[in-house]
Amino acid sequence: MSSLRHHRVIIASLFLPNTAVIGDSAPSSPDQSGTQTPGFASQTPASRQPLLQRNSGPLKSIVEDLKDKTRNPTPSLTPRGESANPFSSFPGLTLPSGNNAPGAVAAAAESLIDALSNKLSSGAAKTPGVSGVVTPAPNSARQYQTTHHGSNAGQPRVQRRQSRSSGNRNASRSLSSSRVDPGLRSQKYHFESNPHCNGGLKNAIESVGDRLRRKLWVGTLGTTTDGFREGLRRSLEWRMREERESVPVWIPDSDFASCYDEFCHQVLWPALHYAVPDAPKTKSFYESAAFKQYVAVNQRFADTIVAAYQEGDIIWVNDYHLMLLPQMLRDRLPGAPIGFFLHVAFPSSEIFRCLSVREDLLKGLLGADLLGFQTANYARHFRQTVSRILAAEALPKGIQLDDRFVDVGVFPMGIDVASIRQKKRDPEVTEWVNSLRQRYAGMKLIVGRDKLDVIQGVRQKLLAFEAFLEKYPEYQGKVVLIQVALQTTEENESQGGVADVVSHLNSKFSTLTYQPVVFLHTQDLTFHQYLALLTVADAFMVTSLREGMALRGHEFVECQEKRHRPLILSEFTGSYSFSGFRSCIPINPWDKRGTAKAIYQALTMSDEEATSRWEDLHGHVVTQTAQAFVTSFLVRCLRSNLEHMQSDTISVAALDVARVLPRYRHSQKRLFLIDFEGTLWQRDMRTIARNAGVGGNPSFEPPKEAIDILNKLADDPRNEVWLLSGLPVKGSLEIVAEKSPNIGIVAENGCFIKPRPDRGGKAAWISMVANFNLTWKASCLEMLQYFSERTPGSFVEEREASVVWRFWTEKNVEDHALDWQWARRQAAEAQNHIFDSLGERYGLRIIPGSTSFLVLPNNISRSTAVGAILHPGGPARTGALAAPAWLAPETTEDTDTEFDFVFAVGKDEKLMRRLNELDNAETCSSGVKGTDAKWKLEPEQVLPALQRLAETK
Repeated sequence: MSSLRHHRVIIASLFLPNTAVIGDSAPSSPDQSGTQTPGFASQTPASRQPLLQRNSGPLKSIVEDLKDKTRNPTPSLTPRGESANPFSSFPGLTLPSGNNAPGAVAAAAESLIDALSNKLSSGAAKTPGVSGVVTPAPNSARQYQTTHHGSNAGQPRVQRRQSRSSGNRNASRSLSSSRVDPGLRSQKYHFESNPHCNGGLKNAIESVGDRLRRKLWVGTLGTTTDGFREGLRRSLEWRMREERESVPVWIPDSDFASCYDEFCHQVLWPALHYAVPDAPKTKSFYESAAFKQYVAVNQRFADTIVAAYQEGDIIWVNDYHLMLLPQMLRDRLPGAPIGFFLHVAFPSSEIFRCLSVREDLLKGLLGADLLGFQTANYARHFRQTVSRILAAEALPKGIQLDDRFVDVGVFPMGIDVASIRQKKRDPEVTEWVNSLRQRYAGMKLIVGRDKLDVIQGVRQKLLAFEAFLEKYPEYQGKVVLIQVALQTTEENESQGGVADVVSHLNSKFSTLTYQPVVFLHTQDLTFHQYLALLTVADAFMVTSLREGMALRGHEFVECQEKRHRPLILSEFTGSYSFSGFRSCIPINPWDKRGTAKAIYQALTMSDEEATSRWEDLHGHVVTQTAQAFVTSFLVRCLRSNLEHMQSDTISVAALDVARVLPRYRHSQKRLFLIDFEGTLWQRDMRTIARNAGVGGNPSFEPPKEAIDILNKLADDPRNEVWLLSGLPVKGSLEIVAEKSPNIGIVAENGCFIKPRPDRGGKAAWISMVANFNLTWKASCLEMLQYFSERTPGSFVEEREASVVWRFWTEKNVEDHALDWQWARRQAAEAQNHIFDSLGERYGLRIIPGSTSFLVLPNNISRSTAVGAILHPGGPARTGALAAPAWLAPETTEDTDTEFDFVFAVGKDEKLMRRLNELDNAETCSSGVKGTDAKWKLEPEQVLPALQRLAETK
């Protein structure tokens, strides 16, 4: 972390942590610094009235406790008035009119929610709610909530219909309510914590504290800004930079609305969460006109960051709203360290390929030095998607592009454990804990906190809870589900299908003193009250259908430090993919019977088992912290940039043979490592096809000039010459071995090795894959044959331990543009199918080329073959494969060698990096990509350069 002290971090996120509110500042209070958790109501000042009115008689629930607290309001953080009863009825979740179900009338009359709606405190303005379920227009597009943990960003910043769930709340909570009258010319303003910001990111940055001394947030205010005159904007910019370490991005309201509400909500969010809508109602999904506004928003972010950038800054771009930003910044700041982190899930390539702008989004992301994901699965999905759509080489550590390498890593988010522990010790939390235990004595509490949209699976949770009450009737009247709901839009609630289930469930099981489901809203619930709920809960339930990281589950585990109650967690959350969280009770939210059984298991679990499970969960929570997330990402981003710049900024000079000759002359033991095809021998497509036997029997004739050079070099007793090739032994390299008997040969990219002849003149081929399972070849050939039949001119080269598919055989791409596009698409499809069905099962890797790709075992390469050549105990020296010590990790990078001069020429960058560790190595790249080699050499200059060395005495 110390390396970050010398760098400023520019954090780009759609919403800033703080926003500007027009009006005089609020009265001072201990919390005026604006550090309250986004999404929750402001904490009350220290001079507050007692939480509970002890003389008010017995209360029935937490809802009445909270409502009773509001009868003695205290100054808030801002001048915006709080509703006297913020926990009023949840319209749409009450019973529909005309419901004659048994007990419905009594339940409706005395239910916790309805009781609140009839007991408003004196002097409070009443705002009638809307009962029943509001059905959207038949052709309305599905609305998806796209906020994160602790965020309310689901509200648009331009005027739109108000959520039914917020119908009785003060309008100041809406983004659109912050609209400024354009006619106002002189206005005061103050700063507040922005409820729309990414709460998980904000808390993570704040958790690092002084260790990240210099930072600059870049984002929008989360309110309409068209009415802000120029003087007000300049004032805001100056004050926010000085007081809040922030720079606002000014975006026209219409552009922001189209980008955020249409493209982000209706296109990206559902695609990333496996919720691709069915056609034909979703033309906007596949042909979204809002992409232009998405580009415009990203461009404004780029303009703002470039203007604020200083040499040495690290740029950290966050989330799917800004997927085009990394490449925009790379075009204008070529040397800047740029990292991108995706806070949500990344889907399978089968889903992502449905997006009409898929290539633009992927190319935008690949402008970063480092791409971070929550889980290894999401990172793997991304690598496969890039390989399939862009036909780029996907490696375990990242993406190899033509001119650079992009690191891809896993950085799981966590919570600020120290902060949670500190807040748990607050007297207000203790008082609420005691109140809850008193009011729900003898009852079991299940707590959940979710948005009411389709993705969060709240409907599935309620259906499972109903199934639990039906299957285990002895728990009716003894278990309460307290659902903390993030505010969302009317369409989200309707599509989420929560209202009807709650109405049905409460009417079915409610009594005069019992209601099975209680809804609260984070906008009206203080974080202290929420921590109290987590502390007294007998189980916490997460039923997301897809989610990046369920940090609320981490908070529950930390709050259960004394009780150790279990966590019920969906298998489709990112948290579940980590081994530490496998001690939860896993559920498939689509299986309501299985989920009901999980609820019963949680409520009846013994203390010993619960403690054992909690210890595993807690060990993960305190290790995967917010601080670890921030530091690991930023350090890796900086390191990745330095590695890239070392290879990109240093111009590689053309090979100067005259400078190499003195060392060559005075060395006593020399090693030559020479690539064959593409370097020493330039084959055209006709030659390749003839060698592979296309249209007849295989025919192979190595070039005489190359053979002569190899023999001349090998004639010098001080030289050891090795030819590195991807060609097979049979019918190809065995002919080379006959014509050049004194050289060593590596065949099929390291699968086979022929050492130099011994004193008896014998040299047998050694198989490096003798212990490998090669049964995958039959299935691979069958797949490639399928694609060959659909790709004109393509053919398959079957080798002994590897397979090559040549998908393009024409010389001129311009004259066959459509065929070229089709061939590349088929190649990407073929690679994806082979990797998905065979790659992980058999341990294969795929190396794509410009007109072909190679499939071979994972742990075999020209670099490992060179390890066998350099190592004294390797098979190239001993002639046996019995002892694989030469392949051990601690020996493959050994820099000691018996050779005092090593000359390597070829296109294998992994080999070049390995040989650069040797002090006496001269590495020379014959490729067109960026290289880590010490020299560059055009392929047509390889033979003349070797000729000069061979003629030197």
